[in-house]
Amino acid sequence: MYFVLILLLAASAQSPFYSELWGAAGENWSPTSRLPDFSFAGYHRGEAQLPFVGTQLNVLDFGAVGDGLHDDSQAFLDAIAELDSGAIYIPAGRYKITRVLRILKPNVVLRGAGPDRSILYFPTPLNDIEPNWSETTSGRRTSNYSWAGGFIYISGGFGSRELSQVVQPASRGEFELTLSSTAGLQLEQEIEIYQHDNPDNSLAWHIYSGDPGNVGKLNGTTRVSLVTRITRIDGERIVFDRPLRFDVALQWDPVIRSFEPSVTECGVENLGFEFPNRPYEGHFTELGYNAVAMSRVVNCWVKNIRIKNSDSGLFVSGKFCTIDGVLFESERKPDLFNRSAGHHGITLNGDDNLFRNFNYRQKFIHDITVTRSAGNVIMNGRGIDLSFDHHKRAPYENLFT
Repeated sequence: MYFVLILLLAASAQSPFYSELWGAAGENWSPTSRLPDFSFAGYHRGEAQLPFVGTQLNVLDFGAVGDGLHDDSQAFLDAIAELDSGAIYIPAGRYKITRVLRILKPNVVLRGAGPDRSILYFPTPLNDIEPNWSETTSGRRTSNYSWAGGFIYISGGFGSRELSQVVQPASRGEFELTLSSTAGLQLEQEIEIYQHDNPDNSLAWHIYSGDPGNVGKLNGTTRVSLVTRITRIDGERIVFDRPLRFDVALQWDPVIRSFEPSVTECGVENLGFEFPNRPYEGHFTELGYNAVAMSRVVNCWVKNIRIKNSDSGLFVSGKFCTIDGVLFESERKPDLFNRSAGHHGITLNGDDNLFRNFNYRQKFIHDITVTRSAGNVIMNGRGIDLSFDHHKRAPYENLFT
């Protein structure tokens, strides 16, 4: 007995185990190792907390009723059009919405009184409102809303224009590039390092670490991008503040592009999204009961929302955005084949975004999707049977923790 006790005490006194990639406090880490740097994920590159934006307008002042019967779409559209900068408050109520609420400018926040108090109800799917038919790769007729779009649609652009060409190759993990010219570049300027594939799909082979599977249908469409800040300019050489997450090769036509996003600082907060309780018919039958879509936006957020009975929850194709606190739930009858009640919970089709504090009380076919994306962090969430979907087009260096 005493011998066993001594063994237990000796075992408890042993040094803790540390990863060889990291060490106790990062002393073993190298940007060239297989452990990427995920510290840039989220709002303002992970360097700032989500803001509280002051309220400027109230949807009731624009004619919204919030009784679940009157169509409040125009009131929301008018409030969005009126707002220059700030938050639009949506008091407790049930607001019937039958049009897409587009936000195409910066500094617009939609804020409710809470996800169980301020509820947006969408009785009609997107494809009935703005038809957008398509077909799958196998030729099956479906709606584009099966994999895109949302009733709250925040959309912008990255302001990409070529600034200079890269004239020397570089390796993943390095912090500098040699350019054809540094004229016009400035310290602390945010830039995008961009490459695109050739018909031989060699970039896809690189991103997939030499094991891409069948890439015949890609036809050279793979592209990679990294947004970073210039920290030093030395002749035609620039140094930046984060390591390359891919090799830079001249065969992929590497360039430096401007990064001047047109839509930033937009948010959706403290709201519930509800759709009709209708049986889910299965994969590619979705007509667009989708909550939020964010397209080519930067430093935006979704916080503390609830989504009920959706086809899909959120589509995020921006950079440096944070999605914090999403509850997914459904009363819909699941489809028989997948036993799921929807298609996509969230799709991250962008780089360096943060998705955290989520709760899936239902099953989607794809609960969490990453596609054509890198540097995203998915953390501190739960679900009844989560599907981590690495969808297509070389998603890489994404963290699930």
